[in-house]
Amino acid sequence: MITFVLGGNKSGKSDYALDLFAEYSGRKCFIATGKARDMAFRQQIMDHRLERDPSIPVLEAGADLRQVLLKAREGYDHLLVDSLDFWLFSCSEVADGEQQIGEVVRLLSEWKGPDVVLVSCEVGLGPVAMTREVRSFVRRLGSLNRTMAAIADEVYLVAAGLPLTLKK
Repeated sequence: MITFVLGGNKSGKSDYALDLFAEYSGRKCFIATGKARDMAFRQQIMDHRLERDPSIPVLEAGADLRQVLLKAREGYDHLLVDSLDFWLFSCSEVADGEQQIGEVVRLLSEWKGPDVVLVSCEVGLGPVAMTREVRSFVRRLGSLNRTMAAIADEVYLVAAGLPLTLKK
């Protein structure tokens, strides 16, 4: 089963995904996609680490998310990927990024393996960004989120810490 959790920045989406993940029994793995590029984000990553169960192994993924998912699929019963927006950003920095995106979409659309909880930012609810680069990223993420929502068995939107069921 694939569960998709969306929400704005600091909406509580990661907390909600962790709550869903905690309900699972069996071997679990957390797949982190965020890379600290400044002190504030480094602190946010540290805060997230402290909030997670330290007994759950963490794998890090950049544009290579497909390979990490394939590796984790063999050793775990449940996976949590937090988050697709950072992964999409990583893909934008590599020459074969579009190919990497397509491969992950194909893998998840044909997923045979452990339960997966995917987390992503919903950034398209705010004003239109002023720069072409940001508008392009928002559009690409919106498209990716739509694709993942179609693939997922369950979809939740978290706003102000409250989960709303979009698909079940």
